[in-house]
Amino acid sequence: MVKKSTRQTWLLEEAYIMKDPFTPDKFLIAGSHCSLCSRAVCIATDRSLFYSKSFCLPCVKENLKFFPLEIQEDMDKRKPQQKS
Repeated sequence: MVKKSTRQTWLLEEAYIMKDPFTPDKFLIAGSHCSLCSRAVCIATDRSLFYSKSFCLPCVKENLKFFPLEIQEDMDKRKPQQKS
């Protein structure tokens, strides 16, 4: 007898997904498209930001004043530290 999972997952946006090679019956979200410029972005935090939708970092930086204060503060923390 084959047991089939009945769980469903709903994503908030279209995304690139793949089967998890290490865990049966699970998947990984690899990326999506920027909600502003439509550029493909991976989910790495140094490449994109997810705030109800995915955004590439260049679009976030260009439109930072339209994001909530906590996102603005988070982006300030991401800035590379200057070497002395």
